[in-house]
Amino acid sequence: MSQSYTTNGVMIPAMDRPSEVFTRLFLQGQPHEVAREKQKLGDGRSILDALGDQRSRLLRTASTADRDRLDAYFEAVRQAERDLSEAGAWIDRPKPEVDAPIPEDVIDKADLVGRIELLFQLVPLIIQTDSSRVISIVIQNHHGIPLVNGVAAEHHNLSHHGRDPWKIEQLMKIERAILGCFDDLLTRMKTHREAGATLLDHTVTLLGSNLGNAASHDPRNNPIILAGGGLNHGDYVAHERDDNTPLCNLFVRMLHEMEIETEAFATSSGILRW
Repeated sequence: MSQSYTTNGVMIPAMDRPSEVFTRLFLQGQPHEVAREKQKLGDGRSILDALGDQRSRLLRTASTADRDRLDAYFEAVRQAERDLSEAGAWIDRPKPEVDAPIPEDVIDKADLVGRIELLFQLVPLIIQTDSSRVISIVIQNHHGIPLVNGVAAEHHNLSHHGRDPWKIEQLMKIERAILGCFDDLLTRMKTHREAGATLLDHTVTLLGSNLGNAASHDPRNNPIILAGGGLNHGDYVAHERDDNTPLCNLFVRMLHEMEIETEAFATSSGILRW
């Protein structure tokens, strides 16, 4: 599962191993390793070149509907070419030095908290080294019963609680554990200072869910926590339950805070203010 998509709606695969993320961002490979990666990129480009040679022949004989599908396909190919070019530039770029060891990946997939903590520990390093301006992390668990004290059922099944008090109690234990990880992340961001402020002050950080009521797959009234960015925090803001404010209004506000001037984002109807 990933939160990142191309402009054509193609999902960009997520990286789920913290050690791999750390290696790509902060470790400069040995000369033979760099050469091997460049060879892989070169092989990929040669395949794309061959596909491009066939494009005109296919379009001449294709129907209108097929041409639309082919155009979408070749646009995906062009995006792949751009990605390969960026990857080639990244290989030769000197990597920043960080005072941290390579994280040891959590082998047990049921260790939800352990996996979240490892990914969250990378966030301050990425921001401090300016390795990325945007970081997205998906929190999910479909790997049996999560290793959370007192939990005896699968996370996904508990989310479809049907108002069962026992299931809700179990679900709350998991969600408290996740919020504990988020609290630790914010604490780490507050302890690092640069340019006269904390790392958290320089960063807009959002934690949320795609569902307001997972038991019925209801995407309205989503719980959202916004932190950092020098904004005025500390309040709980409840909007109209039956006349929802689009969540994308918040995203417009976040873009403005990042000095990206836009009046709309996806299904927004304005900018969220509080």
